[in-house]
Amino acid sequence: MLNFLSGPSPAKLFLMSGTSTIYFSVMQSPVGPLLLAAGENGLRYIQFHGGKLPRAAQGEVWLESREFLRPFEEELIAYFRGELRAFTCKLDLVGTGFQKDCWQALLRIPYGKTCSYADIARQIGRPKAFRAVGQANHDNPIPIIVPCHRVLGANQTLTGYGGGLSTKEKLLLLEGATFKKAGPKPLKETSEDQVQLPFAKI
Repeated sequence: MLNFLSGPSPAKLFLMSGTSTIYFSVMQSPVGPLLLAAGENGLRYIQFHGGKLPRAAQGEVWLESREFLRPFEEELIAYFRGELRAFTCKLDLVGTGFQKDCWQALLRIPYGKTCSYADIARQIGRPKAFRAVGQANHDNPIPIIVPCHRVLGANQTLTGYGGGLSTKEKLLLLEGATFKKAGPKPLKETSEDQVQLPFAKI
């Protein structure tokens, strides 16, 4: 059972000694509301928010705190403005060894570039595991910052994405990446106007 508190109080925190605290908040973005969650070790989740929170691990207590998540939110806002190409916030990636290998490979894909699932499989030394790589992408807990949107099908075609293909397309257009939709012609960002951003340029 999840423990969701609107804010910390001395009495409640005393009773929860020995638990770990995960702070969360919801921010608005050009790709819809994003739920951010982090602990003392760094950012744990970005979720395309549909109203539900991720399942808390045993011994975790979740508290809503916009202030705690503010540094992560500010980097995401800068990214959506086109002002940030490399995130520097601390990440707390929780998963299997194989998943972490895949996620670290995703972090090495440069802004505006793409690769295939087979490319990731080769990078981690498991060239035949491209289907398992696809599942690891699906299970990525920190999309956008761990850029699974930069992984395409073998012919540079858009493939499945947890936030939906339209979201994946928006992120790739924002970064100026080349990719293919259903048709044979590649699409490439030619103007910032292709992505509607609610944040004013500074």
